[in-house]
Amino acid sequence: MRYLPLTDADRADMLAVVGAKTIDDLFVDVPEHARLDGPIEGLPMHASELAVERKLSRMAGRNLAAGDAPFFLGCGAYRHHVPASVDHLIQRGEFLTSYTPYQPEIAQGTVQALFEFQTQVARLYGCDVANASMYDGSTACWEAIVMARRITRRGRAVLSAGLHPHYVSVCTTMARFTGDVLDTAVPELTEGAPGDDMARLLAAVDGDVSCVVVQNPNILGHVADLSELAARCHAKGALLIAVVTEPVALGAIRSPGEMGADIVVGEGQSIGVGLNFGGPYVGLFATRDKYVRQMPGRLAGETVDADGKRGFVLTLSTREQHIRREKATSNICTNSGLCALAFTIHMSLLGERGLRDLAALNHANAVQAADRLAKVPGVELISGPFFNEFTLNLSKEARPVIRALADDGILGGVSLGRLYPGVDALANGLVVAVTETVDEDDVTELADALEEALR
Repeated sequence: MRYLPLTDADRADMLAVVGAKTIDDLFVDVPEHARLDGPIEGLPMHASELAVERKLSRMAGRNLAAGDAPFFLGCGAYRHHVPASVDHLIQRGEFLTSYTPYQPEIAQGTVQALFEFQTQVARLYGCDVANASMYDGSTACWEAIVMARRITRRGRAVLSAGLHPHYVSVCTTMARFTGDVLDTAVPELTEGAPGDDMARLLAAVDGDVSCVVVQNPNILGHVADLSELAARCHAKGALLIAVVTEPVALGAIRSPGEMGADIVVGEGQSIGVGLNFGGPYVGLFATRDKYVRQMPGRLAGETVDADGKRGFVLTLSTREQHIRREKATSNICTNSGLCALAFTIHMSLLGERGLRDLAALNHANAVQAADRLAKVPGVELISGPFFNEFTLNLSKEARPVIRALADDGILGGVSLGRLYPGVDALANGLVVAVTETVDEDDVTELADALEEALR
């Protein structure tokens, strides 16, 4: 949105329309003690459009952008190459002018795109049906827990230690309002299986558990087989919720649905959506056909019109606040339409073979990088099976090492000490993500800088 200054004449005209003499008249209902009596401390006064652009550009220039440095950050948000055609197509007028499908009869292109998106997500996750997207992976995770409560009529959820701590934080916050009990744990740097707590999860499932939530690959990059856990959940009448924060991984490993997961959720940012300094992103949500009416959000469907022509509609809007109000299945009131469209376009350009090739390239790059970094003195590779993300145990605390790398112009990974503050056992842990955007020179730079920082 552009910066639009107002003149005194503009303000006078608007005040005249609403029947106020001064701007202060607009705030007469605000108690006097709650009003500011002067400028906000630290906030500059108004400036011209040109001056604002210059100031903000200088501030933005202080950022180290992902494309300007060797980039190894991950833990839920990944740098992948997004073809220029994705950005070009999402800006076409056909999509921009019919963005929200409240009136599907005049937004057929948008609803069809959502229909295709749902098909892609359902196939990717190995599920029967997917919704038209959600806000992001963390809120999708919480919605899955609430959905499991509705289905099982139980209020206790077991969360894997390998679930992203930001997802755990969102769920913990929301559970305060619903009364759900969340059984959580902190991951351990177990050699060969960091963050894996399958034994704990299997033992925790009983007749009071609504669901078990497990991330795969987990926050430390470990890849696990969920089949035994799914069978245990089903034997006790609980649901298995699988979380996938790196959807490209599903081009190489079995989908959660194939392993028995009842609900699969996650983040779709990796496909079609840039890092964007943290958002906006797109939440993915899929489930079994028998649970479709308990699924939150929207569901686009295919039908035929009165003339027999193919058409698209909103088959389900299970939010239904306009009908069911307090009995609605969710307060999610829309979907991440633009990001979902970008996901759909990128996935269509890749195709199934392209996704598998991209996944194979990611894995190969990660394996080579892990082998190289493991040779650095003071670095121990503790990961077993992984996709494009692995965990290193350093001989020093990881946070200052990360800072030293950044000072050298290298975004060298995510410190577990930052993700789990106060947990001393994780302070030396470093999670490194390697995608197709990383080359041999980047890995060499990281290895050399790590060696220097660990001396």
